[in-house]
Amino acid sequence: MRIGIDLGGTKIEGIALDEVGRALIRRRVPTPQGDYAGTVAAIASLVHAIEAETGRRGTVGVGIPGALSRVTGLVKNANSTWLIGQPLQRDLEAALDRELRLANDANCFALSEATDGAGRGARVVFGVILGTGVGGGIVVDGTVLVGPNAIAGEWGHNPLPLPAAEDLPLRPCYCGRAGCIETYLCGPALARDGGADDEAAIARYEARLARALAGVINLLDPDVIVLGGGVSKVGRLYQTVPRLWGAHVFSDHVATRLAPPVHGDSSGVRGAAWLWDGAPEADRVGSG
Repeated sequence: MRIGIDLGGTKIEGIALDEVGRALIRRRVPTPQGDYAGTVAAIASLVHAIEAETGRRGTVGVGIPGALSRVTGLVKNANSTWLIGQPLQRDLEAALDRELRLANDANCFALSEATDGAGRGARVVFGVILGTGVGGGIVVDGTVLVGPNAIAGEWGHNPLPLPAAEDLPLRPCYCGRAGCIETYLCGPALARDGGADDEAAIARYEARLARALAGVINLLDPDVIVLGGGVSKVGRLYQTVPRLWGAHVFSDHVATRLAPPVHGDSSGVRGAAWLWDGAPEADRVGSG
């Protein structure tokens, strides 16, 4: 049995997959926001509850809204800021009394959708999280790209391209910069701007998303871009954004597809479970 945990800004989701990838159980608990010790305890409690209910012990993979530093092993770049600088993998391994694998949540999402989701059969998949924060993950030929700095795919902290008058002044970001894509495209930003039911707000959002994804296409040229997170449920994005991004892509034709996730909001947690399913050693984050 493989257990996956998706640590989000508002919820922690757990899933158990059997030997062929079928879901045995799926559970959610609220994230103890601002409480690091409480977050560790909540994840451990969720894993123990899943094992008690299934009567089986499993491997554990965890997707987090950030990454582990290659230098210190501590969490960095997390929009759930109470995780930053914490030895999350070490503390979870101690709480669960086993080795676990931990990866960026957008990488988990991209891996899930590239394996048997909207990107199945595609060579290059870019997975996007549009939720409490904004993240990205890259899968090429079935392998997650992590990079020497563990930041591959982190497009949310690039500047918003070609800011218009309505984008100014540039919005401050928790990372200390201003004008980051995340500050315009995360779910809370859309809600503050009027929400998906406000025509002017969603039109501004679509224009920003099109410009931001055009930069990804110019750099990576993916076969498919899959949207995840709460904002991915806004259906009109999949028609409007591809109509808009062509003006910013350096090509006479854009073949890249924009697609919703096949596994919905369970895709990230499924990818976390699959961290134990043969990922190349170079793309794993070591324990301890």
